[in-house]
Amino acid sequence: MAKDRALPRLDRDDLLATVSAGALGLVMAANDNTRPRAAEILVDGLDGHPVRRRETDEGLVLQERL
Repeated sequence: MAKDRALPRLDRDDLLATVSAGALGLVMAANDNTRPRAAEILVDGLDGHPVRRRETDEGLVLQERL
């Protein structure tokens, strides 16, 4: 996310904004190592609008069958 830059310690409920992901946005996202995708929020000035909910652990395996 930030090459050669120190980031503060982030806790589970902290928010982290990425201004632009370019080609590495949701279209290139994957659930490697069973990691849920983050929520997406559209920011318009001071207003935030949810675009996509954060995935849950349960949602990741919902479609799996043995």
